[in-house]
Amino acid sequence: MTAMDGTLQDKSPNAADPVLEVRGLSTHFALRQGVLKAVENISFTVKRGKTLCIVGESGSGKSVAARSILQIVPSPGKIVSGQMVLHRRRGSTIDLAALDPRSAKMRAVRGARISMIFQEPMSSLSPVHKIGFQIEESLVLHTNLDKPARRKRVLELLRQVEISEPEAAADRYPFEYSGGMRQRAMIAMALACEPDVLIADEPTTALDVTTQAEILDLIARLQADHGMGVMFITHDMGVVAEIADEVCVMFRGKVVEQGPVDNIFHAPEHPYTRMLIGTARKLEARAEAKPPFRAGASILMVEGLTKTFEKRTGFIRKTTVRTEAVKSASFTLRDGETLGIVGESGSGKTTLGQMILRTVEPTAGKVLYHGRAGGAVDVTALNREGMRDIYGDIRMVFQDPHNSLNPRMTVEQIIAEPLRNSGWSSSDSHARVKELLDLVGLPAQVMERYPHAFSGGQRQRIGIARALAPEPRIIVADEATSALDVSLRAQVLELLLSIQKRMSLSFLFISHDISVIRYFCDRVAVMRQGEIVEIGEVDQVCTTPQHGYTKALLSAVPHPNPRARRLATRHRYKTERTET
Repeated sequence: MTAMDGTLQDKSPNAADPVLEVRGLSTHFALRQGVLKAVENISFTVKRGKTLCIVGESGSGKSVAARSILQIVPSPGKIVSGQMVLHRRRGSTIDLAALDPRSAKMRAVRGARISMIFQEPMSSLSPVHKIGFQIEESLVLHTNLDKPARRKRVLELLRQVEISEPEAAADRYPFEYSGGMRQRAMIAMALACEPDVLIADEPTTALDVTTQAEILDLIARLQADHGMGVMFITHDMGVVAEIADEVCVMFRGKVVEQGPVDNIFHAPEHPYTRMLIGTARKLEARAEAKPPFRAGASILMVEGLTKTFEKRTGFIRKTTVRTEAVKSASFTLRDGETLGIVGESGSGKTTLGQMILRTVEPTAGKVLYHGRAGGAVDVTALNREGMRDIYGDIRMVFQDPHNSLNPRMTVEQIIAEPLRNSGWSSSDSHARVKELLDLVGLPAQVMERYPHAFSGGQRQRIGIARALAPEPRIIVADEATSALDVSLRAQVLELLLSIQKRMSLSFLFISHDISVIRYFCDRVAVMRQGEIVEIGEVDQVCTTPQHGYTKALLSAVPHPNPRARRLATRHRYKTERTET
């Protein structure tokens, strides 16, 4: 077979032959506090046509291992020992660890023989260059194709990754793509030179479940077409069960267990592996600590809440484009209840939560809050002064525990801020902060530390303590666990359940993960394109969904059992269109 650069390629190697062997790899970071052994003496093999999943939580060394293979470890990281043997199609091998990271030989491997898809495509794509130009760059570097042939190849790649209207799509910028389309564009870039190995570093973590399922399907199909070995990095054991042939479990820079996917899930040997699998399976059902909900009095009533965004376009002839983010949403939240709001990215669920707190002003509708003194008040009609009491009774926990905490404030200052705004004295607020830290499982000694000194899970606990400070009645949790590893996610959910029981809180729990909704919530409202398409008791909606979109969401949740894979046969929801 003739390659794009005109050379002959030997396609004789059989599927399942080794394409990349990592032997005794160690990558260290020399820091002022000492040497950080991010990766220590790890070994694994990626086989042609097979998928090796590298699984572990944040800080386990997964991404450093992937970057080591391509010699793109950020400074002061350095490969200190080991081999990374790439088996080329003609039968020869090359040890990547022996190459200079800046050498022509190493540059020839990156993008051509080994390609990488990163977790966040928006930070990996140039915002000032069109998608087609960025895909074409790899062809310029690694092939002898002329410009018309490169353009033809770019359009072919966009079709392969199922981006519609590739001629127009190639001339768009990344900000004009959705999250799922940006990830597809990254895959097209990675496949441009038909690599032997595709490294996918958490490529679906930031995506909702249906888009994730589509991306996983796409990678599997392209792998079958091209015969690539795939090294897939993730912390999601459900994804591992759905796609892996082999699994390598990493913990604190070391490989603690590896083997065929069936052995890992059904005969795990290491306690850490058992913990990961157990936590994933735990979220397959309703929380044991969650008692059957008994309906209380209504505490919040949302009636016909609508938000229309307007955008002016055009330079000479101005045109107003209107987008309905939320369309006449109505529901009731009861005292002590947890109501889940679930849907894909762009479904309007976050905007709905923001309108309740008036951080986004509604276009129409009412939010009726039944206060402590009795009687209902329309939150949408309150002035700035009237909202002060509402902000004490309805609080928010945000998705990103890093960006939602002021890096220049100590933990005590962060948690005490809403108390100071309500006129609490320094001594009273200090005592309250100690009480709240104990409530969320953090020692009082951390009060003088800053957010950067904490892990993601600890930062989220600080955010929860801040939300609880003024003793609210309602918590709006906007994707409060989606940025956390699976074990931390379970810990934070258990923490919220225990706090809810002690403080009789009501939760509006916003998430794109219906398995978390099923575990944590009493009722669920399913949103699609700004509308609530189904609402009911969690068990009823998750067991016998009525709407086709709800069925699609449920069937797209990865199942942590490799013997019962279901993504390939999932329900796909298609909107019925009327021909005009």
